[in-house]
Amino acid sequence: MQKTLNLIRDFLREEDGATAIEYGLLAALISVAIIIATTGVGNALNNVFNFVSGRLNGAVPA
Repeated sequence: MQKTLNLIRDFLREEDGATAIEYGLLAALISVAIIIATTGVGNALNNVFNFVSGRLNGAVPA
C-alpha cells in the first residue's frame, strides 16, 4: 500500500509534462504572431507593387 502511495505522490510531483505543454503553447502563440505580422507586411508590399506597376504601365515609352 505504501509503495502505491509513493508512486502516486511521485507522479503528481512530476512536472515534465506540464513544462512540455507550456513550451508548446508558447510556440503556438509565437507562430500566430508571426503569421499575423507577415500577412500585414505582405498586404502592404502587394499594395506598393500594384501602385508601382500601375505607374509603370501608364508611363510614356521613350
